[in-house]
Amino acid sequence: MKYVCQICGYVYDEEAGAPDKGIAPGTKFEDLPEDFECPLCGVDKSNFEAE
Repeated sequence: MKYVCQICGYVYDEEAGAPDKGIAPGTKFEDLPEDFECPLCGVDKSNFEAE
C-alpha cells in the first residue's frame, strides 16, 4: 500500500519504507511509530491517506 501526505504530496510506500527516517522496507503504515512525521513537510501521520 501507499499513503500520500495530504499537505505536500509525499508518498509513503510500505514496500520501500523510509530508510532515511530509520523505517525499514516492508513496514506497514499502521506499524509506523506514533511520532512519525512526513520527511518533506513534517506533519504527523494523521495527515496521510491511503492512495
